[in-house]
Amino acid sequence: MQQTDDNELIVDFVGGAVGHRFRSGEGRGQALAKAAGLVRGVTPDIVDATAGLGRDAFLLASLGANVTLIERSEKMHALLAAGLERAAAEGGRLAETVARMTLLHGDSSELLPALNPQVVLVDPMHPPRGNTALVKKEMRQIREIVGTDPDAEKLMQVALDVALNRVVLKWPLRAEPMAGIRKPSHQILGKSTRYDVFVKAKITYSGSS
Repeated sequence: MQQTDDNELIVDFVGGAVGHRFRSGEGRGQALAKAAGLVRGVTPDIVDATAGLGRDAFLLASLGANVTLIERSEKMHALLAAGLERAAAEGGRLAETVARMTLLHGDSSELLPALNPQVVLVDPMHPPRGNTALVKKEMRQIREIVGTDPDAEKLMQVALDVALNRVVLKWPLRAEPMAGIRKPSHQILGKSTRYDVFVKAKITYSGSS
């Protein structure tokens, strides 16, 4: 995500931190990739139910996964579509990566059941963490566009019902577990984020092969 001169946000998969990570070839050892089940040559099909900036979906697609992104904010959906179009125009590996990304506009709770997903990633918009630190300007602007996710628990329940293999909840590292949701099978910890992984069945085939 970058800002233009008029302070408008754009989704950028080519430059910035996202482009740097892509060019550096960070692999499946990353926490998100392990949480999503991209291990030992297995590449499941993934639905990112809260697409947002599209960064996580782009990373997973760069590792070979077919990723469906669902975004219910019309403005954020348009920003994502424009970012994907710019990346596709770059050609090469960037174009190959975004070709594995399918962007949908709508409510994930309604769309997920028909997608028959192997893996579902849920990354709700988290409430500001008090006055301990100023929320980054970028995150404030994103929150203004997409709002909060008061129905995150409902979305998790739907994901847990329909996912074939696993659900991954991306959550602040030290936050309490999401209320009303069963205990995860395991957790993968990052620097400021943790992934609560809910395993339903072993991923025995590669959806992208």
